[in-house]
Amino acid sequence: MNIETTRRSFLGGVGAIGAAMVIGIRPNGQFAVAAESADTVINPFVRIMPDGSVQVVIKHFEMGQGTTTGLATLVAEELDAAWDNVTTDFAPANTKLYMNLFMKAQGTGGSTAIANSFLQYRKAGAAARDLMVRAAAETWGVEPSSVSVSEGKITSGDKSAHFGEMAAKAITLEPAQDPKLKDPSQFKLIGKQKLARKDTPAKINGTATFALDVKIDGMVYAVVKRSPKFGGTVKSFDLSGAKKVKGFIDAKPLANKAGIAIFAKNTWAAISAREAIKAEWDFSKAETRSHDELVSYHRGLLDNPEKQAVKGGDLAKTTNALEGADQIVGGDFVFPFLAHAPMEPLNCVIEPTENGVRFHDGCQFPTVVQMVAASILNLDVKDVEINTVYAGGSFGRRATPVADYTAEAAMAFAALGGKTPVKLVWTREDDVHGGFYRPMAAHRARIGLKDGKLVGWDHRLAVKSILLDTSFASEEIKKSGIDPAAVEGVNDTHYDIPEFSVGVTAAETPVPVLWWRSVGHTHTAFVMESLVDMAASAAKADPVEFRLGLLGGDDKDRQRLAGVLKLAADKAGWGKPQEGRFQGVAVHKSFSTYVAEIAEISLKDGAVKVEKVTCAVDCGVPVNPDVIRAQMEGGIGYGLGAIMRNQITLTNGEVDQSNFPDYEPLRITDMPEVEVHIVPSSEPPTGVGEPGLPPIGPALANAIHAATGKRVLNLPMIADGIEFA
Repeated sequence: MNIETTRRSFLGGVGAIGAAMVIGIRPNGQFAVAAESADTVINPFVRIMPDGSVQVVIKHFEMGQGTTTGLATLVAEELDAAWDNVTTDFAPANTKLYMNLFMKAQGTGGSTAIANSFLQYRKAGAAARDLMVRAAAETWGVEPSSVSVSEGKITSGDKSAHFGEMAAKAITLEPAQDPKLKDPSQFKLIGKQKLARKDTPAKINGTATFALDVKIDGMVYAVVKRSPKFGGTVKSFDLSGAKKVKGFIDAKPLANKAGIAIFAKNTWAAISAREAIKAEWDFSKAETRSHDELVSYHRGLLDNPEKQAVKGGDLAKTTNALEGADQIVGGDFVFPFLAHAPMEPLNCVIEPTENGVRFHDGCQFPTVVQMVAASILNLDVKDVEINTVYAGGSFGRRATPVADYTAEAAMAFAALGGKTPVKLVWTREDDVHGGFYRPMAAHRARIGLKDGKLVGWDHRLAVKSILLDTSFASEEIKKSGIDPAAVEGVNDTHYDIPEFSVGVTAAETPVPVLWWRSVGHTHTAFVMESLVDMAASAAKADPVEFRLGLLGGDDKDRQRLAGVLKLAADKAGWGKPQEGRFQGVAVHKSFSTYVAEIAEISLKDGAVKVEKVTCAVDCGVPVNPDVIRAQMEGGIGYGLGAIMRNQITLTNGEVDQSNFPDYEPLRITDMPEVEVHIVPSSEPPTGVGEPGLPPIGPALANAIHAATGKRVLNLPMIADGIEFA
């Protein structure tokens, strides 16, 4: 998802010491110390256990992207804790105490976890360390300056103790409101290569808890029979066949009429009963078009864009510039709907509590889940508890503005009487055939060149909005009518483009759409970097040098883009591939991170084989280099799978694909060698979960053009005539 990452003021001091004490924040933003059992304990980020070990409370969920390791690193660094003695625990749902400082809500997304927590969690560790030092000084009758902390041990002369032994004294002290942070030259853990991840051991030995693992006494299982066409509602249904299924309990329509909840004693019985239920649907407001019709519709919207996305962009001036050009390049691009397809299908458990309910979920947006469930069940938000557990992937799927699957669970729970724990499970087919999708998008661009230089650029987009008409839309977005997630990567390009006009039209369809790993950049980067390559070819210029010519000057963004581009070109041996190989390049900024990638391919009997990808990334301070490399590799792999073969198509409004046989994930034989180079930096850290994905598509497309002379304008590539070895 796209979240504004302008640096804002962070919470004015956080941190906690647990077991014996906790440091938190009062409502006025000041530090507070209290015993763990006290009612005044708020916003704990760090707990010290009696044995001296440190528990870091993680406000962002873990879907494999490394937040548990990253946030723990920040605290452990400033606290001078022993890494092997640091554990993690997910924070409860409480927006006021655990908000994402960029979103102003509790949630994970937009590659913001480390960026919004960098100073917050460091201050938590520094505040805890300061208390430990002062507690030891008073206990031993020495000056604080004589007390040192290292690897979880507090020492002064011949005296020593671990954190837990000083907690009782520390709770009597007033915490520092502005604890001193380390100079980067003092870092031991931040930036350390190969720091062991905190979530890996439990995932290997099977002790990590995912929502699919959760079982509650008396729990029943539920699946939902949904309309086969998006926007359809249930009219009636026949349970006679379901009643013959062993383990079937009951079936109830959801309150929104979007489906029927089927309850059973186990998932297989629920799924079998669902298949046996005959239902009639009202399709009067449903999507009934097929793929080709939707493509034609999106293309037609490009003729007369409704909104101008670039402030100051003047289509008339752009048109005049194009008329004076001696060369015109461009084309129409079409991108299909895409499913997220995480390894763990969507699921959660809802159970009654004394005053409300509790969800067990790999929860990406606790704030949204609390608000939606409270509305459905007529509860106070505070009475909707969330036990966040590990999530087996998301790629944006769990972060819906309407909390779709937890809303279904709440409606199913209410339909069954609101007393019985319910485990809602989606099958893979449910998610691929009836989930939320990366929206279909169409682009049309015409670029004018004169004497080998850009003189004008007319760019048009048609894509369904993700943000408009949701609670996530700001007043500025509502006023402008332009969804930034639709045009990001185009209207905010850092290339020096004269007479640049960007027009956008919001497509209309009942097909539900959502941010998909790197959101609008998934299609805008492909188009922008393909077009720049076309322009370079028309100008008979080297693609890297042509880009560098558009990234000159003192602008910091251009300098950082140029920096990763030069680094990737150098490390890849740009222009000098080994015999039989061809190279393509792309560079793009997304989520405040700068990434350049060079794809190297070979041809085997006309089929394309992606041999190697060289990636350079500038993401500010590299907190966990190994995690950064893994995220770049993962983004490249995930992007390749979609670009090569993936698409969601419709026939008369019904999705054609259902599971991995017809919505293929990347094959291990497809995965190229990936080499990642991280730019050393002292800039604030930025996102890494998504920025590795946008450049891989155009880099591959540009390599294919270098090898075959063919420009790929439609995705997936196999639908545009590209065969892969």
